[in-house]
Parts: sequence; C-alpha cells; structure tokens
Amino acid sequence: MTAVAIEKETKAFPWWAILIEGIALIILGILFLTNPASTTVVFVQLVGIYWMIRGMFYLVGMFIDHSMWGWKLFAGIVGILAGILVIQHPLYSPFVVGAVLVIILGIQGLIMGIIGLFTAFKGAGWGAGILAVLSIIIGLWLLFNVGKATFALPWAIGFLAIIGGFAAIFMAFKQRKA
Repeated sequence: MTAVAIEKETKAFPWWAILIEGIALIILGILFLTNPASTTVVFVQLVGIYWMIRGMFYLVGMFIDHSMWGWKLFAGIVGILAGILVIQHPLYSPFVVGAVLVIILGIQGLIMGIIGLFTAFKGAGWGAGILAVLSIIIGLWLLFNVGKATFALPWAIGFLAIIGGFAAIFMAFKQRKA
C-alpha cells in the first residue's frame, strides 16, 4: 500500500478516531510486552467470542441471502465450534491458536517466496529474488520452530502494535492539519 493510498483510506475516518485507535494500539502493545501471558489469554478469549458471534451471523446470513449457503453454513458451524472450544479451554487456547497462526504464516511465507522467485526469474530483478528467498527462509523457520515462534508471538504482536499505534497517531495529526 502506498502512502497516497493510506492517506486516502484514513480520510474516510475522522482524525480523532484514528488518534483513539493509535492510543489503543499502544496500550495493547504495552500490555502484550509487560504481561504477555495474561494479555494473550484475554485476547484469545475475545477472539473466541468473536468467532462464535461471527459464526452465528453466518448462519443467520444464510437464511437472509441464499447465495453461497453451503459456505455460509460451513463457516458458521466452524466459527461457533472454534469459539466454543476457545472459550471452554482458556489456558490451552492461546497455544493452539498461536501455533495455528504461526503455521499459517509459515505456509504463507513459503507460498509468497515461491511466487516471488518466479517473478524474479521472469524479470522482476535481484531485489525481488532476495526478498523471495528471505520469505522462504522465514516461512521454513516458522514451520520448523512452531513452539518457539508461538512463545515469541505476544512480544511480536506487542512491538507491532506499538509501532502501528505511533503510526496511527502520526497519521491522525497529519490528517488534522490537512
């Protein structure tokens, strides 16, 4: 996403809403860094509640709009079951959800790296090739070190939330001046 696209996207929201989002992200990041275990448990429980409610909406939506009813039924059932499992097992859920996220990121890194290699060989240049190889290496590291990556995930989320929070605050004040 380019800077122009980000500016156009942020203009759709009032500057103060972006400021509140930035402050909330910084607070969330600090919570993840200072107390990663408790914050992760609470965060994953909220994700479980969201999955359950989202699953219910998929099922209701299936009766309102009959298009793709099979996918809506599947997504609704999976969402409700996943939400119930996460809520019923608050101590195990962060490990399982974190491990699944790490595996998905590892697979995504491999796929993006392979696609990047193809584009590099088709003329995208050395930079694209280096980034593709780096993506493959990171993807493989995540897949072969799921446990380590899962335990490091709260700190990674914390740092990214703080960086994103400061970026949102910067964009809010930049939008306010415009």
